[in-house]
Amino acid sequence: MHNTRLLFFLFFLTAVSSCKTKPPVQKVVQQPAALIEIGNEKFSAEDFQESYSKNKFATDSARGLTPQEYLPLYTDLKLKVLQAREDGRDTTSDYKEEIASYREQLAKNFLVDKAMVEKLSMEAYNRMKQEVRASHILIQVSEDASPADTLQGYRAAIAMRGRLEEGSDFGDLAAKFSKDPTAAKNKGDLGYNTVFQTLYPFETVMYNLSVGKNSQPVRTRAGYHIIKVTDRRANRGSVKIAHIMTRIDNKSTETDKKEASARIQEAYEKLQDGQEWNKIAEAYSDDKESSKNQGILPVFGVGQMTPEIEEAAFSLTKVNSYSKPILSPYGWHIVKLLEKKGLEPYANLSSMIRQKVVTDSRGKVLEQMMAKRLREKLKVTEFPDQWQLVAPLADSTLINARWDYQKPVSTDWAQSVLFTIETQSYDALSFLKHVKTRQQVRPGDSSPSVIFRRYYNDYLNDKLVQYEKDHLEEQSPEFRSLINEIKEGVLLSQVMEENVWQRALSDSVGQKNLYSQNPTRYQYPERALATIVTAPDTQTVNRIRKTLLKSPYLLERITPEITFAEGSSAIPKEQMQQLNDLLIILERNPDYMVEIAGYRMPKESEQLSATRIRNVVKFLTAKKISLIRIIEKDYGSFRQAVEPERNRRVGFQFFSQSKKDVEKVYNSQTPDAVSINDGYFAKNNALLNQAKWVTGEQTLTLNGFSRWIMIEKIEAPRVKTFNEARGTVINEYQKELEKQWLAKLQQKFPVKVNEQELDKIKR
Repeated sequence: MHNTRLLFFLFFLTAVSSCKTKPPVQKVVQQPAALIEIGNEKFSAEDFQESYSKNKFATDSARGLTPQEYLPLYTDLKLKVLQAREDGRDTTSDYKEEIASYREQLAKNFLVDKAMVEKLSMEAYNRMKQEVRASHILIQVSEDASPADTLQGYRAAIAMRGRLEEGSDFGDLAAKFSKDPTAAKNKGDLGYNTVFQTLYPFETVMYNLSVGKNSQPVRTRAGYHIIKVTDRRANRGSVKIAHIMTRIDNKSTETDKKEASARIQEAYEKLQDGQEWNKIAEAYSDDKESSKNQGILPVFGVGQMTPEIEEAAFSLTKVNSYSKPILSPYGWHIVKLLEKKGLEPYANLSSMIRQKVVTDSRGKVLEQMMAKRLREKLKVTEFPDQWQLVAPLADSTLINARWDYQKPVSTDWAQSVLFTIETQSYDALSFLKHVKTRQQVRPGDSSPSVIFRRYYNDYLNDKLVQYEKDHLEEQSPEFRSLINEIKEGVLLSQVMEENVWQRALSDSVGQKNLYSQNPTRYQYPERALATIVTAPDTQTVNRIRKTLLKSPYLLERITPEITFAEGSSAIPKEQMQQLNDLLIILERNPDYMVEIAGYRMPKESEQLSATRIRNVVKFLTAKKISLIRIIEKDYGSFRQAVEPERNRRVGFQFFSQSKKDVEKVYNSQTPDAVSINDGYFAKNNALLNQAKWVTGEQTLTLNGFSRWIMIEKIEAPRVKTFNEARGTVINEYQKELEKQWLAKLQQKFPVKVNEQELDKIKR
């Protein structure tokens, strides 16, 4: 299915829907005269008005079409759809599956309580303005615990709160009694948090509780919590940092820890001496993912990073300043501030917040509210006597998700109705199958009867939602209209593909006939073959000009060199990452060529530098890099470097046949600072504004930018060859085929318009 074409036609004619007359309520009402008759089909003024209102600016956003001007577009679409239906395209399984998929996606939007989502989103944003430091004590109670166990947990939480109110230390009780596994170390302190970082009931109490107060027991799926807020502060926004890390983990020995500490201190001292951050990050950081990118980490806010790094990052106030070495559970770090910004306006964050609202623990609130709304809207009848027959099937196998309903029983579950929604019945067998396929392992203290009842409630709620979804066309005129649009759009795409698009692409004879019949349509104006470079200053323009004088073009892009052990040509294992980085660059840039330059010390074997080059080449060719893209330069013992170890190196330089690669390198630091355009340009092209229409070089200064123009030749106007004009020819051939096809359809399905009704349509 050509989805892009479908989207185009839906955009062009989005509001088209078939006429569906509602059945009379009390008495037969005379139907209004049809606005349009196409064949045996009649289309109402209401249907046309709806389509016209949405699409009158479809062809020109500045001037709306009149109803008379829009009428041909409307009738053309209806003709094509009528033909598609006559062909039976709306009865195929592929069509039905595609419509079902579109309907499923569209229905989700109509089922969401948008007002409630917006309310929760605004609440979340207002909470974002504060960061709350809280502690808690967890009394663990399974979500599906028995009523007796739940009550026991609640009483334990009440007793715990009583001890706190009497003056017991919160941290001591948390360390001793809380079932949060981190409580023994942090004494229940969760640090600073903001929205979406705790469960919604917990978060709500945390934001509403006064500093220093102990909450009443708060129920979450983990159990009962006693919460104490210890501090509040304004949201510190978000930061973007880079870091250098020397790793320490659980397997690190004391020697490893001392070495990590020494290395981070050495890196810090080199930064203090003025050495470049990027080089130090690459040389010292054990975080290889970030070290490839100058140590840069994703933007984060409070509660999203380890507290040590978070505190160091937010403590920095000046961009590009960096911290002293700090220790986290992952090792030693130096943190560099790249960007800091406050909380963004709601308009900027609303889309992200809404997405989180429907996917985090608030989503359960939305589900419960929808179930409540549907229970009030729809007639739901439950049959407790039938449930009493089913309920004994719950047993302990529900806890370990090995439950099965296929046991010797006298009841025919398919005949046992548990509930009805409106007039639709739902039998016990379907529910039991639902439980069997949806069951999940539950905590050991869960009650089988509570689990079973939860499955029943969820099943009933699911069926309420499904019933509402299945009847959306009856409930929502907007949904019905959109579904009809989609149905017609899919049919339109299919018939256009067969009768116009594919025919125009495959009929080369027809293309050439159209081209030969209208040669004057396909002409080039007077054109210049030129290269045009625009940059912020003359110095940059001259550098680029010099680069472009010789192909392949030398790229000012550096990649780390490889240093070999004395007398060795084997690539050191610790430097394989450099080779992998080189490989990635070549794979991502197919026009790149790489010069591999080898060196040796005077006292080393004369063949050693060449062997070092060959080993690097072998690595690249084994990874499918063509030899055509590799340039070998053996400098031997010439060009000796000041640092002795660099005389045992292999270095790399990149070249490219593409001017766009040169542009990309120059824009790597400052995006869109440089543009390089080459090819044919008409005289009225904006890039040649104020330029002389002559061959040769010229330099201009325009709006503070420097521009170098090299015109190689100027060509007189000429007719395009067929291959040059083929894209335009195909587009025009499609229009011609569509015109011919529509003429046949109009003969097959005569169009009659009620002009009086058309005149009543409002612009």
